[in-house]
Amino acid sequence: MPQSKPIPEGAYFTTPGGQTFHYHEAGERSDDKPSVLFLHGSGPGASGYSNFKSNYPVFAEAGYHSLAIDYPGYGYASKPTDVDYSTQFYVEQIHEFVVGMGLRQVVPVGNSLGGLLATAYTLAHPDFVPKLVLMAPGGMAEGSTFIPYQVGLHEMFKWVAERPSDLPAFRRLLSFLVSEPAKLTEAAVHERFEIALSQPSEVWTRMRVGHLTDQLSTLKCPVLAFWGTRDRFVPFSHAQILVDRAPDVRLIASNRCGHWYMIEQAEDFNRQSIAFLDGNL
Repeated sequence: MPQSKPIPEGAYFTTPGGQTFHYHEAGERSDDKPSVLFLHGSGPGASGYSNFKSNYPVFAEAGYHSLAIDYPGYGYASKPTDVDYSTQFYVEQIHEFVVGMGLRQVVPVGNSLGGLLATAYTLAHPDFVPKLVLMAPGGMAEGSTFIPYQVGLHEMFKWVAERPSDLPAFRRLLSFLVSEPAKLTEAAVHERFEIALSQPSEVWTRMRVGHLTDQLSTLKCPVLAFWGTRDRFVPFSHAQILVDRAPDVRLIASNRCGHWYMIEQAEDFNRQSIAFLDGNL
C-alpha cells in the first residue's frame, strides 16, 4: 500500500487463497436485485475507487448494492510478486471474494482488463451472473492482431519498463486514456500516481490473460457494452467482434470518448446501465 492514502480507504477481505481485496461498498443488499461488482482496468495506479467513484454511488442510489473493488495487484489490494496474473487466477480470486462476501448474484461491470475478467467470470459462473456490463473490454481478439497498432498500450508498456518517478511522465501516460488531454483531471492523476509507484513490475510482466474470442458465443446472459470510438487502448473495431459473436448484446458508442466511457460520459453510462439493470433498455 502507498505510504499515504491518495484514495479513500474502504474495507478489506482476504480470500481463502490468501489474497486481500480492498473495496468500497454502497447501497443495501436485496433479495430482489443482484449486487453490482465494479472491476477496474490494468493501467498503472488503477483502483475501483478511481475508476468508478462517479458510478457506484449512483447505482446504490438507484437501489443496487454496489462494490467497487481493488483486485490483487492494484489499489490497496495485495500485490504478490510470485504469481502469474492470469485469467484463471483472477477468476478464482474474484469468485472467492463473491462467495466469501455472501453474494448470490452479481452483475460484473468491467472496463478494459476488468471487462475481460467480467466476461471470463460470467463464462465460468453463469448461474451467478444475470447480466453483464462492459466498457471497452479486453479479450475480444488475440493480442498480436491489435497491440502493435495501439499507441496507448505502447505508452503503458514504456512506462512499465522504465518506471519513471516523475509526475509529468505519468500524466502523459494517463492522457492517452481519454479522448482529449484536457479531459484528464489533476485529481485523476494524483489518485493513481503513488499507487502506480507502489505496484511491482510483476503485475504486468507476469500478466497472462489471453483472449476469449471463441467463448463469446456461449455467454448466456444479456450484455450491455459501451465503447469510445477514440479509444487508443482497445480498438473500437473489437465492438463488432463482441456484437457478432455474443448472442445478446446492446452496444452504445460515443465519438466523444476514449478508453474511459464511465468517466468521460459518466452521466450517460449511469443512466443507460441502470435502465439495463432495471429491464428498461
